[in-house]
Amino acid sequence: MNIIENALQDKRQTLSEHESKEFLRAYGIPVTREKEVLDQHRFMEAVREIGFPLVVKGTGSQLIHKTERALVHVDIRSEDEALAAYRDVMHKITPDGGKVLVQEMVIGKRELVVGLTRDMQFGPCVMFGLGGIFTEILKDISFRVAPIERRDALDMMQEIQARKILEAVRGMPPADLDVLSDILIKVGNIGVEQEHVKEIDMNPVIISGSQPIAVDALVVLDPQGTKTT
Repeated sequence: MNIIENALQDKRQTLSEHESKEFLRAYGIPVTREKEVLDQHRFMEAVREIGFPLVVKGTGSQLIHKTERALVHVDIRSEDEALAAYRDVMHKITPDGGKVLVQEMVIGKRELVVGLTRDMQFGPCVMFGLGGIFTEILKDISFRVAPIERRDALDMMQEIQARKILEAVRGMPPADLDVLSDILIKVGNIGVEQEHVKEIDMNPVIISGSQPIAVDALVVLDPQGTKTT
């Protein structure tokens, strides 16, 4: 894919958040509607196109820990708020050569993590679990060696301790397990087909209504590539 090839030609080992999502979108994985911009005029055009509420972020292959650097402004509901967020982010990212991401704000209380990692022994492995701030704290995750089928994906969902959040709870509808299964299967396919993709981290994947949407994503590359046999 051109996104991967361009990054490797630039000797980069990570895709930006926007590049990562565009790569995943090409595989049919649901990601946020968003626009990446660098100047104020295009920023305001993007704000009007995406609509409120929205999120403004700094983005770039070097900007991985955005929250820790205060590069994420959420729940923006007016052009004045959006412009203030733009100026704040631009001030912070200018030394790193980043851009500004205008992103729809996905509303949902349930957060999951979906990912891919390459194990030295087993090769590409798909990961699924509880997302958001609890990913590293609780480590409530399951794995399968890629490629996987629908029954594997459904089994992964049942293996986590927090599996009941996928059911109808507190007035929220059950998560669409067909779409979730499809996401996990496609992540496994990426691991098999794309030898230069070393890791994928989609965290959080928010359940909005019943639909899972990747709100943040990171793709890590291996310039050498790893053939899957």
